[in-house]
Amino acid sequence: MLAAKVMLEQGIHVEGINFYTGFCVEGHTHAIRREHRDKPKRNNALWVAEQLGIKLHIVDVIEEYKDVVINPKHGYGSYLNPCLDCKGFMVRKAREWMEQHGFDFIITGEVVGQRPMSQRRDTMPVVARESGAFDRLLRPLSARLLPPTLPEREGWVDREKLLNFSGRNRKPQMALAAAYGMHDYAQPAGGCCFLVNPHYTHKLADLWQTRGEKRYDFDDIMLLKVGRHLRPRRHFKLIVARDEGENQFLHGYRRQFTHLYATSHVGPLVLAVGTLADEDMVLAARLTARFGKGREAAQVRIAITTQAGETCELDVEPLGADEIPSDWYL
Repeated sequence: MLAAKVMLEQGIHVEGINFYTGFCVEGHTHAIRREHRDKPKRNNALWVAEQLGIKLHIVDVIEEYKDVVINPKHGYGSYLNPCLDCKGFMVRKAREWMEQHGFDFIITGEVVGQRPMSQRRDTMPVVARESGAFDRLLRPLSARLLPPTLPEREGWVDREKLLNFSGRNRKPQMALAAAYGMHDYAQPAGGCCFLVNPHYTHKLADLWQTRGEKRYDFDDIMLLKVGRHLRPRRHFKLIVARDEGENQFLHGYRRQFTHLYATSHVGPLVLAVGTLADEDMVLAARLTARFGKGREAAQVRIAITTQAGETCELDVEPLGADEIPSDWYL
């Protein structure tokens, strides 16, 4: 947002590109969960483009991005975040778009030293080189700390009006935003990607381990965002809705999986992912009862519908809290 505004202030025509990978936090959990009810339900890229008065292009890269997540050349960060490969991928896609549509250079909001993996002084040239953007990649917020790029050398951009921000402190950026009259913006310290979330990436690693290969599809990564995940046995796991919003979301997946819910008490919808034997069905039913309003009851009736569409009901005793090992929780 700030990088684009700095360019607009110099009279340069700017258009935005937003790459959709499927791992974005916004627009899913914020819209589904009750605890996020007060957060604005908006696509921040679209909202920012509207505030700046620029055109935005949203590009679906879900399939292409899989190779970045599964086989990162530069490895992962603290979790399953391939940040350096990710940045290079997106700048490469931006370069391709730039060339196809007759634009002259690319800008990003990167700041020297802001990210430990992709925005170090020694890794920022890697992004420029491996993306093929080279010196057509301009970082307006830190440009005066970096070698002049082609737009600066050619006089398309006034280098003296660019900035010298560095480090992880966002106060200079927030002060600049205030000077521009920007008071409503997305969280400035990141947090928009599930691949830097330890809980999410633990579930993704579990998915790969049980599947025996690093593979995922769109439904996989969507379901990892929602519900309480438990793996009581290696061959199946349960996804338990935590509130009404998640109940409704998981309801859309009920025909793809065996699913369970209580008919005698209020409780969550539960999806069972994997292959369940008869004894597994009983365990899944007892866990379903545990997470509903009947957890203190002697018996709870659970309706079970298999992936094949067969239905039955079981009367089960809910599992006690002390009967659920902590390592079942993903």
